[in-house]
Amino acid sequence: MSRLHEVSVEFEVPFHDVDILNIVWHGHYYKYMEIGRTALMRSRGLDVADIRGAGYALLLVDSHCRYTYPLRYADRARVDAWFVAVAPRLVVAYRIRNLKDDRCSARGQTILVTTDQDGRLLQETPDALLQRLV
Repeated sequence: MSRLHEVSVEFEVPFHDVDILNIVWHGHYYKYMEIGRTALMRSRGLDVADIRGAGYALLLVDSHCRYTYPLRYADRARVDAWFVAVAPRLVVAYRIRNLKDDRCSARGQTILVTTDQDGRLLQETPDALLQRLV
């Protein structure tokens, strides 16, 4: 799998993300992936306001996450995010790593499609966005 424009964001697992067993609740991994995706998009000059300003929106249509090793309260972690594809849809892959134990905690992927400002699905990523993504 190719890694186009990979970014990394380090963070510390906050207390409010863990359950009674002191393990990160599974749904928070999607939040960590979103942090990575936001950093990735910003690295290409495409924050939400930039996309909307160009007359578009991105809609998440598919996501999955495979959990491989737990994160716990106060663990240092890193989310890596990169584009696997930018056309006809944006495919973003993720790896979340437990830095304390030097283990991969999760791997995931999201697929986003572009809509116009009225919410109509576009069949291809518009050139205005592609110019910043490649």
